[in-house]
Amino acid sequence: MTKTLIIFTLANVRQPVKGGSYMADGRVARVTEVIAGSTKGFDDAVKIAFERANATLRNITGMKIMEFSVNCGDGKINEYRVRLEVIFILE
Repeated sequence: MTKTLIIFTLANVRQPVKGGSYMADGRVARVTEVIAGSTKGFDDAVKIAFERANATLRNITGMKIMEFSVNCGDGKINEYRVRLEVIFILE
């Protein structure tokens, strides 16, 4: 069974664009923190987080993986978890 836990927190950021420079055209980006879990693995947890964020947020420009963790019990890994920052441009 795959579980998903989503937590949102918002903060203003300056988003790098091609070439590593920051946005100079007056756009404003925000960061939303997302935590997701999967019984399959870390890759699946990242995909779950992106799909859920993409269903709610528009103009996603990137994601930054902040933390990997696992839930263990009975001598095995029960769930793989990731904490990500999702960066998106405000309209």
